Amino acid sequence: MTSLNLADMLALFLSIIGPQKVLLSFARIAQVLDARSVRLVAVIAAVVSTGVGFTCALTAPWLATFFHISTPALELAAGAAFFVYALALVFGIHIDLADPAHAPSSSVGQSDDGGSVGAGARAEADPDHPISSGVRTLLLPWVVSPLAVAAVLEESMVAGGWGDRWEVAGAFALIAILNAISGIVLGPLLGRTHDNVLEVFSRLLGILLAAVGVQLFLIGLTTLGVIHPSH
Repeated sequence: MTSLNLADMLALFLSIIGPQKVLLSFARIAQVLDARSVRLVAVIAAVVSTGVGFTCALTAPWLATFFHISTPALELAAGAAFFVYALALVFGIHIDLADPAHAPSSSVGQSDDGGSVGAGARAEADPDHPISSGVRTLLLPWVVSPLAVAAVLEESMVAGGWGDRWEVAGAFALIAILNAISGIVLGPLLGRTHDNVLEVFSRLLGILLAAVGVQLFLIGLTTLGVIHPSH
């Protein structure tokens, strides 16, 4: 996470926060929300995510100084947080639940076309509060992804000046726009996928993301000299 080459940064952010990481959440949202709400959620999430990326990219040196954050600390914290999130996916635990006041009372509801909606989807998205519940569902996988925030901060901390920091922010924004487009185009289609199929992909994605979190944690330990790089 130290290259300031634009192509490398795009590839980095694409692997960390790209459509492959957020489309599953879009699918669960689309099971409950109408197409217009899904589009609004995608646009709002993209704007907020871009704002987070710009803030981290442009203020990284000052944030690191103010909070006394080192690169190993970023790697350890992001790896641990993402591992917990991924582990929850593996065991079918939905972290981003709706607020109790907004959560539907029944475990299984009816979709707009009369079909049943799975309990997991009902817990994550609420048709009575489509925007707030939809954006909340996208918080960890996209809007404030621990790995993405760590990557933006680290890239910006090694940047040589404002030009490089703007380049980091721009690369992050491009991926946010790509995610929004992917969610708008593919979200409704994936929303028609059976809930059991989504659960299978969720568990598989959780295993892969857990490995990513562990890898970043190990990188942090290597940077600190706790473990040898050859391990």
